[in-house]
Amino acid sequence: MLFNSLQFAIFLPIVFLLYWFVFDRFISKSKWQLRLQNAFVVVASYVFYGWWDWRFLLLIAFTSFCSWGSGILIGKAESKKKAKTWMWINIVLNLGILALFKYYDFFVSEFAELFHISTDGLLLKVILPVGISFYTFQALSYSIDVYRGKIEPTKDIVAFFAFISFFPQLVAGPIERATNLLPQFLKKREFNYDNAVDGMRQILWGLFKKIVVADNCAVYVDQVFSTYTGQSGSTLLLAAIFFTFQIYGDFSGYSDIAIGTAKLFGIKLMRNFNVPYFSRDIAEFWRRWHISLTTWFRDYVYIPLGGSRVSKAKVVRNTFIIFLVSGFWHGANWTFIAWGAYHAILFLPLILTGKNRKYTNQVAEGRWLPSLKEVGQMLLTFFLAVIGWIIFRAETIGQTWEYICGICNRSLFTIPAAKGFSALGLNILLLIIVEWIQRDKSFILDLSSIKKGYLRWTAYLALLFVLFAFGGHATNFIYFQF
Repeated sequence: MLFNSLQFAIFLPIVFLLYWFVFDRFISKSKWQLRLQNAFVVVASYVFYGWWDWRFLLLIAFTSFCSWGSGILIGKAESKKKAKTWMWINIVLNLGILALFKYYDFFVSEFAELFHISTDGLLLKVILPVGISFYTFQALSYSIDVYRGKIEPTKDIVAFFAFISFFPQLVAGPIERATNLLPQFLKKREFNYDNAVDGMRQILWGLFKKIVVADNCAVYVDQVFSTYTGQSGSTLLLAAIFFTFQIYGDFSGYSDIAIGTAKLFGIKLMRNFNVPYFSRDIAEFWRRWHISLTTWFRDYVYIPLGGSRVSKAKVVRNTFIIFLVSGFWHGANWTFIAWGAYHAILFLPLILTGKNRKYTNQVAEGRWLPSLKEVGQMLLTFFLAVIGWIIFRAETIGQTWEYICGICNRSLFTIPAAKGFSALGLNILLLIIVEWIQRDKSFILDLSSIKKGYLRWTAYLALLFVLFAFGGHATNFIYFQF
């Protein structure tokens, strides 16, 4: 079920009303109230997920049960060694399932091509379950945190299933930690009007980014990338820039809708994007892009390897590991691995010189406009991100090379073929202006500083008009494939 679909527009109000006015108010005196409310969350989440393909409900239920059971066994273990064994059993089991569905055919195909072996009868050719990388990592973090003593194992299996399957962030994140999300299902939630209103505002901005920016960019990007060999350098560059905004609008739009929807149910999810295209170097970019994944790899891979508190050689090793694994997490394709390696190369000079934490505040903090130096830094970082997204979007390494070479010729200085560019360009400009003005807010459409209500409503209605007037054809979210 897509956030930008009629089905979800019907599904969400029904779930909201049942959640607060049946499982909260009408059975508020029951000692089973919280468990029944959590059970309803699980049922609603499974309906949401099963709308795509009900067969994979068994898979998410199996992952949830095994991870819940591993927590119990880790907590009851008589020794640290035994607890570690149970943790690793759960890690291997979950990663094994992920590898089977996502990477098995890739490795078999690559091995067969290397040794000129036929793949007849060897490939599984199974559909990749939507969101499997997201909920698998969420489940893994639970057993690891239980082993580390950061959270007590829960015996409440209903609350745990709700934690793994919570529908707003189930298929494309944010990848929540048990230390943040699980305790929220273990205590009574209270309806908060202000939080719900904030949630609706965040949903509105997420829909704008997805429907108006991402879906319109997708039309142009898909057409150019499918015919890139016959396009001018300027057209190829413009398509790459549009894809840079497409993937941002698509993915951060999903995160905004997810976080906003969760607020409607009294649940707080972590922020997943923080205006990444206003970054002054690539390290700052990665602190602001897909925050839930980058911090996951930092805490569960990079730091256990020694992080930056080891020799320079090991710092280089750790940096490449973290980026290569992050790239491979996105999919079974050499382009994703190359994309990860590209960012590792960009990141290395900063981390080796100790400048990777240089920019931790908002750009032009306390000022309306950035300095010329900051403008140059942001443009350079944005350009480096654009090159990275070409690698990410291409189907093969060869196509990546041909595409970049296609940009680097005299046709770069011609007028690009860009039918309908004016409307799309204005919408992207609106995105940039609003996010720049609101860059220091906890979410972009936080207009609480505007005291006059009619001004806030004017902004909301204007945005709704833009949604209906300029919304593109509904498409799947890009990160559903991961």
